[in-house]
Amino acid sequence: MSTPPTLGAIILTGGASRRMGTDKAAQLWDGRRAVDRVAELARSVGATVVVSAGDGEFGLPRAPDPTPLSGPVAGVLAGVALLGDQVGRVLVLAVDAPTIRPEDLAPLLAAEAPGAAFEAQPLPMVLDLAAVPGDAQADWPLRRFVERAALIQVALDPELLPRLRGANTPQERDRLTGEPDGPKAPK
Repeated sequence: MSTPPTLGAIILTGGASRRMGTDKAAQLWDGRRAVDRVAELARSVGATVVVSAGDGEFGLPRAPDPTPLSGPVAGVLAGVALLGDQVGRVLVLAVDAPTIRPEDLAPLLAAEAPGAAFEAQPLPMVLDLAAVPGDAQADWPLRRFVERAALIQVALDPELLPRLRGANTPQERDRLTGEPDGPKAPK
């Protein structure tokens, strides 16, 4: 029986946050920044190294966007390059989905090589580094990247979709938190 590859995590923090109005990574969710909640989630499921990919300094090793607003595949490729040979498998998470739970990720983490993503929802994904397409382009749509990496498509429970999709607008955030105007910081 072989040892599973070491797991790392890439948190995609790029993007302009135009629809949200403020930097999604720095927004408070239950008193903690979204990026910190997502990093904690990654560590709780076994990630030994967690990096951010995109703009902003968040206290994590960072893979900057190759050009401003390069897109999510650019972030994945930059994160993979930063992780180098430290890990054999990566969990890719979006910073705007800080309400994902460890049990939501279980079917992806349990998938055999080359990794997995949910049907019709490319993030989050788990990816063996050996499966990164050699001809991947930074401007590819995530769905093309998932297809070319031959990731296993896991059936998606519709109840999970709001958590997996996250919040790109204040209204989506309100729905996820159940609080008008988003979660309040502790006093």
